[in-house]
Amino acid sequence: MRGTHGNISDALNVGLSVDTIDDVLDILRGRRIAVLTGAGISTDSGIPDYRGAGTVRRTPMTFQQFLGSEESRARYWAGSHLGWRRFMSAQPNAGHLSLSALERRGAVTGVVTQNVDGLHRRAGSNRVVELHGSMGTVVCVRCGQEFGRGEIAERLTEANPWLELPADVVLQPDGDVDTDRLDGFRVPPCPNCGGILKPDVVFFGELVPRPRFHAAIEVVKRSDALLIAGSSLAVNSGVRLMDHATRRGLPVVILNRGETKGDQRSTVRLEGGTSELLAAIEARW
Repeated sequence: MRGTHGNISDALNVGLSVDTIDDVLDILRGRRIAVLTGAGISTDSGIPDYRGAGTVRRTPMTFQQFLGSEESRARYWAGSHLGWRRFMSAQPNAGHLSLSALERRGAVTGVVTQNVDGLHRRAGSNRVVELHGSMGTVVCVRCGQEFGRGEIAERLTEANPWLELPADVVLQPDGDVDTDRLDGFRVPPCPNCGGILKPDVVFFGELVPRPRFHAAIEVVKRSDALLIAGSSLAVNSGVRLMDHATRRGLPVVILNRGETKGDQRSTVRLEGGTSELLAAIEARW
């Protein structure tokens, strides 16, 4: 634990785990656990993360850019439509399944995820707050009507039957792909009011909707410990949840491959992949 394993930065610099599975279990057993997950939990399902080793730096489209021009919306929707089928074919991995099993056993009170891939729900977790939304839903920015992604995908395919999924597509963390195939690409309007459609995800430049963030806080309030898995805590929403937990005096356990912004304040910090670590915790629970 923090007080018995020396300086965390020294340990990380030489590639050592700061703590052990036993340390994690000592903290979590007998407590109600709130879980915060990030992109690192889904890499073993074939979805890349933003900041892992070898990750190419990218600049996602902002909400302001999306609203600002038809060309920007065409570029976004073309890439999102091409990537969506590959994105949604991803399957839950051992990390998702272990958290679902721990929920069924009464240990996990809820999962707050920064991911938009829907894999926690597909793994069987019932109490899930999708902090940044879901790629499986589309919303109209004018009237607020929600639509299933499949319905909008059919309309996009009908409007752009020439757009095929390249065999060598490189999926991005948000489920889109880079494409310059925009000539003649048509984005259908909202079937309800003719407004602008967007996937129901929080774009860069957007705030997490207040009711959704309050739901995430409630998960932490109902718990006695916070487990953070696969998040570097580079996004402010994750840091705010950790802040809430530490203000309440809750122990914080971090499982991640690579440093995070919360390492110095964690109670236990274990280096490694979330699939293996969560499966080991669940197996020894």
